[in-house]
Amino acid sequence: MRLGFVVNPIAGMGGRVGLKGTDDKVEEARARGATPRSPDRARRALAAIVEAVPDVTLLTWGEPMGADIARDVGLDPEVLGYPEGSETTAADTRAAVAAFLDADADLVCFVGGDGTAADVAEALEGTEVPMLGVPGGVKVYSSVFAVSPEDAADVLASFERTERREVMDIDEDEYREGSVNPELRAVAWVPVGEDLQSSKQTGSGNVEAVAEGVAEEVEPGVTYVLGPGSTVGAVKAALGFAGSPLGVDVWRDGEVLARDASEAEILDALGDRNVIVVSPIGGQGFIFGRGNPQLSPDVIRRCEVEVVASRSKLDDIGALRVDTDDPDLDAELRGWTRVRVGRFESRLLEVR
Repeated sequence: MRLGFVVNPIAGMGGRVGLKGTDDKVEEARARGATPRSPDRARRALAAIVEAVPDVTLLTWGEPMGADIARDVGLDPEVLGYPEGSETTAADTRAAVAAFLDADADLVCFVGGDGTAADVAEALEGTEVPMLGVPGGVKVYSSVFAVSPEDAADVLASFERTERREVMDIDEDEYREGSVNPELRAVAWVPVGEDLQSSKQTGSGNVEAVAEGVAEEVEPGVTYVLGPGSTVGAVKAALGFAGSPLGVDVWRDGEVLARDASEAEILDALGDRNVIVVSPIGGQGFIFGRGNPQLSPDVIRRCEVEVVASRSKLDDIGALRVDTDDPDLDAELRGWTRVRVGRFESRLLEVR
């Protein structure tokens, strides 16, 4: 297999520092102490690809867009070009993909978020060369991504056909203001595999009973870390405050300790006992790793986890998923867990 591999090195940087994305926010993210996320995920994906597809010929772009990472895992890539300036851009991604096509790539694998997916799809338009995403951004709404970096290798090693899938993206400024309006940016060919995520769908169902159940059972002295989304938003309302709809809020004993908090702010607000309340993303099932990177491994390890959802959302997703950037933690979180679906009711669902 001739595999084109390109990395957006700044994708996902804004997540843990509360920026909900990196579009036009790179310098602010760095000022808040953000560090690159996607290179580590690229390294995980390539290490798995080396094992799963030993005969791969890797085509890539110069550092920091893939060549350095490929060499780190023992590959000798064909480097077809380099980014134009000190800061990588969407144009660099499109140029890399165009070069892969000229070099007869069989498939293009990229590391980034929905914006990167749209850039890759644009460069592939008019061809039937498939693309596969390794999730590395904050917003990962499109159905062209593998569930995790390692799953991308499994898909590459096992797929036998391709199909057309949606590339979605949202306006990050609207997203930061609490408005989610996914827009179809492209339809691209993608290898078919079990470990692909679905596109983001809107959940439905009455969540008031779920919210009332959580609110009735809060305990004095316990710190509650309340994730993003409309379901947990109802929990925030039941606790008596208007939370940030797409951010993480921290609450204890009737007081909001942090609103739209970054990872560092969450860690500072934690107490002796802490509970994360999260709801899976409709259509995908992720409870960690999509849209809430502020809930980092360090945060999760200091907390208990309560998952809440409407029954209809659970019917749509079938299973829960995690992708925390820490494979050991992902393994610890997997298994069967209770999901609150009503004021008193719960259902068992598997975390995969």
